[in-house]
Amino acid sequence: MAEVTIRYFAAARAAAGESTATADAASVKDLVVTVSADRPELARVLGICSFLVDGERVDLETPLRPGALVDALPPFAGG
Repeated sequence: MAEVTIRYFAAARAAAGESTATADAASVKDLVVTVSADRPELARVLGICSFLVDGERVDLETPLRPGALVDALPPFAGG
């Protein structure tokens, strides 16, 4: 497992109640499960997010290296 930082944006930040968190996780999927344990609203929002690892778009199966920066980006509406 790797200690990584996740940054929450927009609805993910509101659901998390914080802008960043750190956790140990082997993959993006592991990170989502870890940070949303016992937090159903955060789990719901993260379920529709796109993720970047160190600025590159990734899928849930992407492995994480120690010190990685993961961005959780919910769909944005604009106009």
